[in-house]
Amino acid sequence: MSDRLDQAALVLLAPLALSFIIVHIVWGMLVALVLFPLLPPGASDALVKIWSRLLLLALGIRLELQCHPDAGQIEASRGSLLLINHVSWADVFVIAAVTPARFVAKSEIARWPLLGRFARAVGTVFVERGRRHAVARVNHAVVARLRAGQSIGIFPEGTTTDGSQLLAFHANLVQAALQAPAPVIPLGLQYWQDGLPSTAAAYIGDMNLGQSLWRILLAPRLTVRLHWLPPVACDGFTRQAVAARARDAISVALALSDVTAADEPADSESGTPLATAS
Repeated sequence: MSDRLDQAALVLLAPLALSFIIVHIVWGMLVALVLFPLLPPGASDALVKIWSRLLLLALGIRLELQCHPDAGQIEASRGSLLLINHVSWADVFVIAAVTPARFVAKSEIARWPLLGRFARAVGTVFVERGRRHAVARVNHAVVARLRAGQSIGIFPEGTTTDGSQLLAFHANLVQAALQAPAPVIPLGLQYWQDGLPSTAAAYIGDMNLGQSLWRILLAPRLTVRLHWLPPVACDGFTRQAVAARARDAISVALALSDVTAADEPADSESGTPLATAS
């Protein structure tokens, strides 16, 4: 009975939450476009963190941060390349609610209503997948950001999953961390409901953004656990080895299954899936 009452309450409150989210995104976009060029980086980073936390609150997503004992202080991780498993478009805001990272995302996101404009305003690095020199251009931009002390988040699976497995990691953009050089930190994300893994936030298949948003709003007691893991060793290792070590660390933290050898990604600068947000 209580579950039915909870669901009924969510159905009634969802339109109000959706209205707030739309206003929140428009407000964030205006602030980013007008104020960010005038503010010091620390102030704009703080605004992004507060904005992201408010968005998670409006979505009904509770954030649980689980830091590995050997991970070090999150505040000291500026200028790191963050490798993150990918479940939902909400993943970006989960990370941004914890640390002032910017992200590499596919160019299609720049055309999303409101969210695309906001993503561009806050400094997202967009890449056109399938272009011959796309990887080289993005790596150059990421190296510059890392050397300037800005953390960059990438989703090396190249696509989203339902959260029940961990796909192979594409290593293309890891090259930027080796070139900078910069620490590489694995981050693991899992969505839960009532103590069990949940697919409510998964953005997969033919689902559009509106459908995904509505599904999240109607999911009672949705929690995301963010596992902040120790940096992986980079000195003397190839980008493929670094990506594999990061993937292994996330796989252990989340207790997720492996992919088969046939699913291992190619690693070239043309015709290769890129590590981008979906």
